[in-house]
Amino acid sequence: MRIRPGRATIAAALAALIALALGALATKAEAQVNQVRRTADGKADFNGIWQALNTANWDLQDHPARSGGVIGLGAIGAVPAGLGVVEGNEIPYLPEAAAQKKENFENRLTADPEIKCYLPGVPRATYMPYPFQIVQTPKFVLMAYEYAGATRTIYMDNAPPAPDDSWMGHSVGHFEGDTLVVDVTSLSDRTWLDRSGNFHSDALHVIERYTPLTPDALAYEATIEDPKVFSRPWKISMPLYRRLEKNAQILEFKCVEFVEELMYGHLRRDPSH
Repeated sequence: MRIRPGRATIAAALAALIALALGALATKAEAQVNQVRRTADGKADFNGIWQALNTANWDLQDHPARSGGVIGLGAIGAVPAGLGVVEGNEIPYLPEAAAQKKENFENRLTADPEIKCYLPGVPRATYMPYPFQIVQTPKFVLMAYEYAGATRTIYMDNAPPAPDDSWMGHSVGHFEGDTLVVDVTSLSDRTWLDRSGNFHSDALHVIERYTPLTPDALAYEATIEDPKVFSRPWKISMPLYRRLEKNAQILEFKCVEFVEELMYGHLRRDPSH
């Protein structure tokens, strides 16, 4: 005769399985916390050279591979397909701003600030296809970007007021557990968010969150708020990876000299006159 387990026995077995699962999760979380690199003052250590490995600089949203718009560059200038980094894959533009974004995309080969070697702003500097370095102290965190030699200082203590709007904005940081939270304001409206024409106004406010995943990976999130352009705040997220080469370093990409002819060639004096 077959003996069927009673409800109490099944419930006890399920409870035991749930306890085991929760215990495993707790052990995993504890292991992750224990492997976080730390500075002398016990904070999570973000020192190092990092890089995003995605196509967000081409387009923050899901996109197929497409022509780059310059026939002569062929496949070299093409846009790689990519999965979006926007939560929900929707950027909530106001109607007039959506029309401006479309116009930006149509004129991207001349209008994108990156083409003119303008500083990239925040958050775009994080996911451009170049590495950046973090140098961390108790009072300041310096971020140095390879692209155009851009830099910014994150004030961790006694932050002064922003003197004015600037390309890289005014950054004030604090820790929430092991997460570095950075409040970025006073950003210039002359930067874009990607090569697809996603843009913002001078009312842009960005909250960044850097959270250790492993000793060699960070979770990056940026909440973007701009009531002049968007109907609500929205978020992007992506992993950042540590460069592990023995000689990893930030090299020079001073692109100003690459765009002088593009921007100022028409001002050259004709020697025949």
